[in-house]
Amino acid sequence: MGNNGKKLTKPATRDEVDAFLRKVAATPAVKPAGRRGRLIFAMDATASREPTWDRACHIQGQMFETTASLGGLKIQLCYYRGYGEFKASPWLTGSKELLKRMTGVFCLGGLTQIEKVLQHALKETRHKKVDAVVFVGDVMEEDVDRLTHLAGELGLLGVPVFLFQEGVEPVAERVFRQIARLTNGAFCPFDSSSADQLRDLLSAVAVYAAGGRRALEDFGKSRGGMVLRLVHQVKKD
Repeated sequence: MGNNGKKLTKPATRDEVDAFLRKVAATPAVKPAGRRGRLIFAMDATASREPTWDRACHIQGQMFETTASLGGLKIQLCYYRGYGEFKASPWLTGSKELLKRMTGVFCLGGLTQIEKVLQHALKETRHKKVDAVVFVGDVMEEDVDRLTHLAGELGLLGVPVFLFQEGVEPVAERVFRQIARLTNGAFCPFDSSSADQLRDLLSAVAVYAAGGRRALEDFGKSRGGMVLRLVHQVKKD
């Protein structure tokens, strides 16, 4: 999709950030001890995201560098672009390999394929439990009922979806919020001026998927800021 589909951007408000952090804090820690956390990271790589793509990839790669010391996170990178193209990487354990794959992707015009992201997450978690899905995109051009049905299935399987919307597009925001609610995940907007904010929010989700509440508490002490606010929301195990 071209840039005409994306309206002027705005950063997340303090209330929106706090609401997102509360949802992460309230997400049950379901990863059994000794098992690596599994997180699907999905990106919209259509043409409307091209102006901010390189910077976003760098920020998104950093989120996993924070989990390296935990030794407990497997990441699968997914993206869609062009005419029906959808790709999913193998499950990765290193941030360098993830970043290499991210920076090797370039944007192509096309319609959104969020349905494929949700279908893929369902398939993966039925094979082996997925602890969380992160999705970063800006618009939505699909059947709402179909997306919310798939989101409901993910919710029943205990897979939260954390959605980050670049820019302001009301239809997409409404649907993204519904997906978050149905999966017991969370939604948060961002723009190119809120890079540090996005990095910390993404990192909080990654750390939580890798190590649960205790890891998030330790991360909050070292990072401070909004991540520390998140830790204050978390009840001790």
